[in-house]
Amino acid sequence: MMASFKLFDLTQKVNYKTEVLAGLTVAMTMMPESLSFAILAGFPPLVGLYAAFIMGLVTSIFGGRPGLISGGAGATVVVLIALMKTSGIEYVFAAVALAGIIQIVIGLFKLGKLIRLVPQPVMYGFVNGLAVIIFIAQLQQFKTVVNGHETWLTGTPLLIMGGLVTLTIAIVILFPKITKAVPPSLVAIIVVFAIVLGFGIHTKTVNDIASVSGGFPPFHIPRVPLNLHTLNIIFPYALIMAAVGLTEGLLTLNLVDEITATKGNGNRECIAQGSANILNGFFFGMGGCPMIAQTLVNLSAGSRARLSGIIASLTILMIILFGAPVIGRLPMAALTGVMIMVAFGTFEWISFRIFNKMPKQDVFVGIVVAVITILLHNLALAVLIGVIISALVFAWESAKRIRARKYIDDNGVKHYEIYGPLFFGSVTAFTEKFDVDADPKEVIIDFKDSRIADMSGIEALNKLTDRYRKAGKKLQLKHLSKDCIVLLKNAADVIDVNILEDPCYRVATEKG
Repeated sequence: MMASFKLFDLTQKVNYKTEVLAGLTVAMTMMPESLSFAILAGFPPLVGLYAAFIMGLVTSIFGGRPGLISGGAGATVVVLIALMKTSGIEYVFAAVALAGIIQIVIGLFKLGKLIRLVPQPVMYGFVNGLAVIIFIAQLQQFKTVVNGHETWLTGTPLLIMGGLVTLTIAIVILFPKITKAVPPSLVAIIVVFAIVLGFGIHTKTVNDIASVSGGFPPFHIPRVPLNLHTLNIIFPYALIMAAVGLTEGLLTLNLVDEITATKGNGNRECIAQGSANILNGFFFGMGGCPMIAQTLVNLSAGSRARLSGIIASLTILMIILFGAPVIGRLPMAALTGVMIMVAFGTFEWISFRIFNKMPKQDVFVGIVVAVITILLHNLALAVLIGVIISALVFAWESAKRIRARKYIDDNGVKHYEIYGPLFFGSVTAFTEKFDVDADPKEVIIDFKDSRIADMSGIEALNKLTDRYRKAGKKLQLKHLSKDCIVLLKNAADVIDVNILEDPCYRVATEKG
């Protein structure tokens, strides 16, 4: 029992210097991204920093594996933009807390393994759609308000904004060629910040969006009516956020597993992520999930323990408590440039290189998921539709693969050797292969290379049996796998067939 509550592997050798430096690096890369995502969604910037602190600390201590970094991620924030615009931030906090409850339930029921059902084309579309959303959102920083109307920047303000954004992008691209010891996004922000301050350049800053001055995250019960109407408003967003967060998180966890050649605990990660989101809802955080970019930064810095995530979170808290005057003066151009590069880094460019090598249906699925993500800002719906389309395509392709080899043996018995699964998609093709009127008195259907998968398959056999019975002929089934026999026994009230028992035979897909 004690092993279930063990938070740290005390037998693991920890390089404290590496962990601390990795944590500081992660904090410096997470801070501008969390700020930018909060501003993107219309939240006070401080809400993004609180999310980075709470998500990072809770998941670093209780999460499914060391090395995984969580924060105020764009994947979950994008889901909440529409709710923020229509209902306000109090409803956002309520939705974030409810999303956390949903995630804990998923973890307790050990449903984290369902991530395996998301095909690669769906992930390409999901990630590419998210990247496009992040990029388009940055264009908002090139606008200003004149006489109560939003308009594009022109003249000198446009040149300044464009020049600083371009400089930021250039530094992010070129600095790693000099050294990778310091995050290039952090260097870009510092350089652009220094130029703006040193030359007294007038440009939009974080303070122009909202104040980031604050203390420790305060306890706050979301001020929303506790009734079914509120639940109807927040539940769809909470469900989508929970699904997106877990999808992103479990995929990131699998990535860390591959890089470190170790095994994480997906269900434990679900529970930790849900707990962190509940705290976000009650402590002014916008919620979040594991962040791929920051996780990769952490691993590349050499971290393999939980300490780096804890250091990163506490560093962000110190910045909130004591660094507000500095953060408020950060030029938005620097954050915009960083987020543009995040968008470019998020986009799966390899999907273009293998575009002409992928099956047409996979290309279609990827495009549909990306378009839904971009147009509706509903990442979970996009993934769900992609999975459904992929499943239907798989069912259609599997239905076309059912075959039957027919022959009559020396005793005058006709054999049908079935190849391919018998399920709802293949029952029509299966039924058409039998010639009841012309068949001899005894018929055997051999399922050695087939499998009865569902009720539609059972019903198809039921109808076929009835046709042979009316024709005065005997039908027997052979080489059924154990699960198929169980299905038929469970459906004994609706089907009556003769099964040739074959206790020693094992089909290829059965273990053992």
